[in-house]
Order: sequence, then C-alpha cells, then structure tokens
Amino acid sequence: MKIIHTANELDTKGRRVCAAIGVFDGVHLGHQQVLRQTLSDAGRLEGLPLAITFDQHPSRVIAPDRSPKMIHSLDRKVETIAKLGFENILVINFTPEFCKLPAENFINGLAVDFEKLGSICVGSAFTFGHRRGGNVKLLKELGERLDFTVHGLAAVALDGEPVSSTRIRSAIGKGELDAASQMLGREYVLEGRIIQGDQVGRQLGFPTANLDVSELVTPATGVYAAHVQVDGESLRAAVNIGYRPTVTGERELRVEAHILDYNDDLYGRQLGLVFVRKLRDEQRFESMEALREQIDLDVRSARKVFA
Repeated sequence: MKIIHTANELDTKGRRVCAAIGVFDGVHLGHQQVLRQTLSDAGRLEGLPLAITFDQHPSRVIAPDRSPKMIHSLDRKVETIAKLGFENILVINFTPEFCKLPAENFINGLAVDFEKLGSICVGSAFTFGHRRGGNVKLLKELGERLDFTVHGLAAVALDGEPVSSTRIRSAIGKGELDAASQMLGREYVLEGRIIQGDQVGRQLGFPTANLDVSELVTPATGVYAAHVQVDGESLRAAVNIGYRPTVTGERELRVEAHILDYNDDLYGRQLGLVFVRKLRDEQRFESMEALREQIDLDVRSARKVFA
C-alpha cells in the first residue's frame, strides 16, 4: 500500500485513474459498495484504482462545534481500505485553504494531475468543494466534458434504514455493538495508542493500559469483557469505559484495559478492543477498597466469559 498526499505523486504509468472519493469514516457497507465499484471500473478499463479520502472530517474545519467523533482513526481507515484491494490511497490534508477550493477546480485539478480520468465513484448524497458547491450532478457534467464515467451510488439499507456513519456512531454510543458491526460489515474495533496513565489501577493491584481515544466515538460507559488486539496477538481483558467517579469524578472519558495474565510494557503501541460482553454499568464506590474489591469481581467475571 502506498499513501500519497497530492495527486501529482501518483505514478499512473499512462493508465486511466478510477477514483473513489469520500470521507469513508468506518468504511461501512455503503462505502464498500463505492470502493468495489471503483475496483470494478479499473478492471474493466485496465485502469489504476485509487481511493481519495481526507486526513480529518471536513466538519472539523467547516463547523468544529458540530464535528462528530470518528468511528476509526485515520490509520485504521486507510488499513481497511487497503484490505479491500487498493494499493494507492490519496489522503488529502483538509485545511481551511483546501475548504475554499471550488468544486469544479478540484475535479479539474485531478484531471490535470492524473492526465487520464476513467471514472469517479461516490455516494449519491456526496457533496464537495467550497460551500458544498459540488454534487453528483456537477460530476456528471464534468464527466461529459472531460470524458470520465460517474457513479453516484444509492445508500445501502439494513433493517429498512440507510447505513451511514452517523447511524453507526449512534449505535456505538448506545452500546449496540452487534448492530454497528453489521453496518460495518466486520467486527467493530475501538483502537487507540497506549498512553501514560496515573497508575491508580496498578496501586489497586490491577494495572491497566490506557487508550487515547479522544477523537473517537466510544461505547456506552461501563465495564466490559473484551479481546485485545496488539501486534497481531489476541489477548483477553476487563475494560472500563468511564469517568472514574470513585477516583476523581473527572469529566474526561477514560478507556482502561486490564489485560489478563500479561505484564509486558505497552506504552506507545496501538491497541484494538473487540468487545465481547458488557459486565456492568459504571458506578461510584464509597472507598478505594470497595473499588478494588469490585475490580477483582469484574476480572473474575471476565474470566468466566472467556472460560
């Protein structure tokens, strides 16, 4: 897989470029339909398939107060797209300057940099360019002028409703992780880098790996049994998601995993959580000793889930 950040970095070797364009947060079933159509176009036209996405959600620049938490990190998104069969991924830095680029100029720029555009594939509701001035209708007009095909694919439906990143975020936040996994077309994974904590778990006899998930949507607060993915290895853990009301009553959400029968240092490494079962809701305890006793029960409960 090769990640590029400007269109002129792509070595087309004279082939037509077939591009899928989108934010692709979650790379859900609807996104996969767009991406697979692009692969199909590239095969038919003997072209080069390319996924075009952005380093952050456009709302973080356009309307930061309404910007949603993401389903996956950028690394996980790119990795998932690559697994579908894309060897080249263009990750555009979505800056305030890029936001001001007129829609037509964006497509014309791609046509110049790629020299030959074979097709562009997007979702039917896709908008782009300054003040969202571009849509599928404009793409088709440009396609006729510049000789490329346009696909504006309708949303995939599940249980009678369109699959969308917004719907998946809602399901994750409610703890409906099976529903989220169905819409993603694969098991939902919460992934983050391990950061230094305040060692409270270690002091209680249950050291934890603390995930940086500040930019990600998270499941409902509580304690879970979960599988841990790290460096290709699968481990078992009791995971707490919450605000630690017994310790500090802070308002910063923490995701802490006590990995069963594991003592290696994980700081700085990427860790993925696959949730197996919710064990209990978050609660406040009257003392640290009462909290320690409950954590011991939580670990026992997690072991029973895996037994």
